[in-house]
Amino acid sequence: MTATNPVLVLIDVQQGFEDPAWGERNNPHAEVQMKRVLDTWRKQQLPVIHVQHASTNPQSPLHPKQPGFRFKQGFDPLDDEYLVRKHVNSSFIGTELDSYLKANGVETLVFVGLTTNHCMSTTVRMAGNLGYRSYVLHDATACFDAVSFDGKHVKAENLHYAALTSLHGEFATVVSTEDMIKTIQGFKQGAISS
Repeated sequence: MTATNPVLVLIDVQQGFEDPAWGERNNPHAEVQMKRVLDTWRKQQLPVIHVQHASTNPQSPLHPKQPGFRFKQGFDPLDDEYLVRKHVNSSFIGTELDSYLKANGVETLVFVGLTTNHCMSTTVRMAGNLGYRSYVLHDATACFDAVSFDGKHVKAENLHYAALTSLHGEFATVVSTEDMIKTIQGFKQGAISS
């Protein structure tokens, strides 16, 4: 891995997010887009990091003893892909992620995964604060409906859009999966510079 290699970071692509208790979700095709970019990364032999949420709540679908802790089909890490396990929203808190990236000279991170307004947003904000050049693929993430502080129902699509808007231009650059795939396919030919 070198400073010029963009690293794909997949956050919490776990079966537990299929639990109906989460409620209504936006972007039902997010996993299709995540898989497209993962396949492209692997074909180009670029580094991939998988983040897996290990909830400390035994009742959570993401607790290690629950079946939902497992990665979704097609997203299990390969032997040469790095795995980070976290217990909070940020992939950098209580993990070795930052030290691992710095030790390997990583400067550029590309984020996909779940959910837009929680673990994705928290991790991307911290990545920006730590000095990484970060990209978020807006169609390769998703979130769920929520209830606001004043009791109003907020649609997942509105939360998704607001979270991405807050990240773009300050903590990261928000782009489409298609645009990133085109860029990565040209990487070996020098289309990306560090």
